[in-house]
Amino acid sequence: MTATAFWFRRDLRLLNNLALAEAFDTSAEKTVAPFYLIDRSEFDALSAIRAHSLLASIDSLRASIGDALTVRVVANRDEYVREVVRLVTSLGVKELLATRMYDPHGIAQQNDVGLALRDAGVNLRLVGSNYAVEPGTVLKGDGTPYRVYTPFYRAWLASYRQEHTTIASDARWHKVDSSHELPAPSEPAPFKIRAGEAFAAETLAKFKKRALHNYDEDRNRADLSGTSHLSHALAHGEIHPITLLSQLGESPGEIVFVKELAWREFYADVLYWNPDSLNDYYEPRFAKMRYDSGATAEARLQAWKDGKTGYPMVDAGMRQLKQTGWMHNRVRMIVASFLVKDLHLEWLDGAKHFENLLTDFDPASNAHGWQWTAGSGTDASPYYRVFNPVMQGYKFDPNGDYVRKFIPELRHIDGKDVHEPWNLIHGYLNGYPERIVDHAAEREESLARLEEIKVRD
Repeated sequence: MTATAFWFRRDLRLLNNLALAEAFDTSAEKTVAPFYLIDRSEFDALSAIRAHSLLASIDSLRASIGDALTVRVVANRDEYVREVVRLVTSLGVKELLATRMYDPHGIAQQNDVGLALRDAGVNLRLVGSNYAVEPGTVLKGDGTPYRVYTPFYRAWLASYRQEHTTIASDARWHKVDSSHELPAPSEPAPFKIRAGEAFAAETLAKFKKRALHNYDEDRNRADLSGTSHLSHALAHGEIHPITLLSQLGESPGEIVFVKELAWREFYADVLYWNPDSLNDYYEPRFAKMRYDSGATAEARLQAWKDGKTGYPMVDAGMRQLKQTGWMHNRVRMIVASFLVKDLHLEWLDGAKHFENLLTDFDPASNAHGWQWTAGSGTDASPYYRVFNPVMQGYKFDPNGDYVRKFIPELRHIDGKDVHEPWNLIHGYLNGYPERIVDHAAEREESLARLEEIKVRD
């Protein structure tokens, strides 16, 4: 029996997987041999939560296709390419299908694999994407890419089509061999991690009942469960944006949720056209900003990572990230502003920390979300917009419930007073750290440094 070879990547789903549907359609016997490879050098760099999250996604995919998924663990990038070639040539096929990726790592990987397969007499065919509209296809009238979100959103909204693909009832799976390797993470999972396509569908159904109607009002409240909790599923490709868009109507909450999905696609488009912006400044002049370095800067960076800056809203967010592998989106902006504007450290330091810990890590959203706050990205928040971490706490955690949930040292403080423990006689009763910087003074310093690069320009 000859099966069509399929390479799963960050598209761990069956529904609305255009490349997978194409693999079955092109197979004379409606049989597909699926495989997934893990680069051990990349896997070992993941936090325990990220590693367990990835394995949960893979296990869920394997279960959904009757244990037919071949998983191989390879040592490094070069071995990854060689193993793809070995798997495909062992099947005796002349074509490998996969979903096209658009981030720098994904593009480099598919280029390397494509060239190696060509030398072996096999064609790599890339079909579809993990986006409603493929990055690079939404263009202005003059054929250039958009640099601003709002006009991109309008063009994007008119571009996507709700085309759905499913796996035929007579489809069959073929496993290359009986092996199923999974690496062991460096640490045990801190809690039971649920992932996969079925869980994503369940999460979507709960979101529609729980929070979608009020999404426009509640999505910024850190103390409420007002977001979709689908970012992990989108990042791993367990659910396709078309699946979400096809179920949305015209209520205020649904319209805002569509706009949030479009932000994800806008950032993917920006990164596609500007691959260096993954690890460099989209707006080069901000690279000239005077950032802090040395022992004090390193100590402040570590305090930020550990959630011990003395600012409750910042620390609650950083501890949520460390404990759960996720952080509320509004709080991501708060902690990012604090790192760049209060501690005068580069956004790259924060982006790398997020990459290490976020289970929903997405290269484009991470890099450009950070650059938005740092003022250096496309369609960015102006640099002089400095988030006040105390006022942000009062506004988006008005009763202090979010802070108390993640900072046990402050649970003895009732209500909103938890956002300013320094004003209370008993505020530091349980060992919560004092503020490492004065926000008002650092705001002025940050604006002064902005003036310096203006003068140089």
